[in-house]
Amino acid sequence: MMFHPSSLLFSFTLFFLFVITLSLETSSTSIVPKDIIDQTCEICSNQSIILSYGLCSTSLPVVPVSHSANLEGLALVAMELALENVTSTLATIEKLLDSTSLDSFALGGLTDCLELYSDAAWTIVNSVGVFLSGNYDVTRTWMSSVMEAASTCQQGFTERGEVSPLTQENYNLFQLCGIALCIIHLATPTHLLN
Repeated sequence: MMFHPSSLLFSFTLFFLFVITLSLETSSTSIVPKDIIDQTCEICSNQSIILSYGLCSTSLPVVPVSHSANLEGLALVAMELALENVTSTLATIEKLLDSTSLDSFALGGLTDCLELYSDAAWTIVNSVGVFLSGNYDVTRTWMSSVMEAASTCQQGFTERGEVSPLTQENYNLFQLCGIALCIIHLATPTHLLN
């Protein structure tokens, strides 16, 4: 099923805003510190050598509700940002595929990335629903697969000896998924008990 990236993003954004509002109203977290974004980004970057504190601390605040969100809300923010990255990258790939200046290796890599990113869009949308149902394990598995898709897209060019035109996009998606995974782990009820 083909979709236009902007229509998927618009639909998800409306859904996201509705869900995040409910999450804020029905939060089980009693007190949310004002600097939860910085604290969370610091914890995540300290727990992983691959996660960037800078990207985390500058990306999450872009979504206004992140400033008053709990951990579950921040996880949703990270997933929304990952979806925005995916839809934007899909549009970039489509433009690049229309270019006549690419060789067959680059076209092959972009075609592979188009499929990976198309699957990633639906995976993120489905991950949100699963996350909201409380199944954090499946959410982590699915978001890990999106993270892997970014790596696979990048490696597809490297293996062909090509410079990827999507290096920044792949990096950002990898980071945003990693941030989402970390926050989901922190929000997991069993983690909060330890």
